[in-house]
Amino acid sequence: MSSVFAQRRQKLLSLKALRGSSPAPAHTEEACPACGKAVPRRELVGHRYVCPLCGHHYPVGAYYRLSLILDKGTFRELDAPLASNNPLDFPGYEAKLDGARRRTGMNEAVVTAAGRIGGQRVAVGALDSRFFMGSMSAAVGEKVTRLVEYADKYKLPLILFSASGGARMQEGILSLMQMAKTSAALERFSQKGGLYISVLTHPTTGGVTASFASLGDIMLAEPGALIGFAGPRVIEQTIGEKLPEGFQSAEYLLEHGFLDAIVPRDALRATLLHLLKLHGKGGDAHGK
Repeated sequence: MSSVFAQRRQKLLSLKALRGSSPAPAHTEEACPACGKAVPRRELVGHRYVCPLCGHHYPVGAYYRLSLILDKGTFRELDAPLASNNPLDFPGYEAKLDGARRRTGMNEAVVTAAGRIGGQRVAVGALDSRFFMGSMSAAVGEKVTRLVEYADKYKLPLILFSASGGARMQEGILSLMQMAKTSAALERFSQKGGLYISVLTHPTTGGVTASFASLGDIMLAEPGALIGFAGPRVIEQTIGEKLPEGFQSAEYLLEHGFLDAIVPRDALRATLLHLLKLHGKGGDAHGK
């Protein structure tokens, strides 16, 4: 990894980079978007960006999310330099990419890595909604596919955290092709006995939902996550009917069999470790 990307990764491990602002003084408060009550920023940080009053799970950055589940010092990023350009010469796209990179310090909307959970080796990836709403560009699809192939090569369990607005419209069909590409890679992985745990976070929508996010052997979600393909308003306008209360929420999908479990953020690492132990997926000792 180049020194530039190494420095960028270290920067992102700080609270400032992860949340996009400097650590706030103890007396600073933030209104919870779910319950509307004021929560001290320091208390919110201490609860891993989960409202201590109502349990609302705030979206978090990809590096921070991975730091919550991986053993300390085991994170090793994969394919960090891989990034989108402007394959269709979409007007203004390059400027928006530059802006997203400056704001987030990231190169693309997904972070992929190798690491350990409770000593067990895993291949992990996390989409970041701060970068083009975690949309799936050709580069995102390529990074996810390479991660699946890495997990296959070293016989590692695969864990992917989804948070996305869907396909990236500025890349048109090249973005939509990633749905088939990632799905095909996962099918090959599955045929060889690979374990894939998919964790859906708020929001997971569009082409990501319709491809790799929904193909897990085990499907988990954070409480209250919005999960679906088209948005509720689009569906209601299309079918001319009012949707059920809570439609497309993680809780609704669990009730209707789409998910295996809803796991709060503070219990996720322990849950993943338990699942890995149950399936005996520790990885090839000769893998990197």
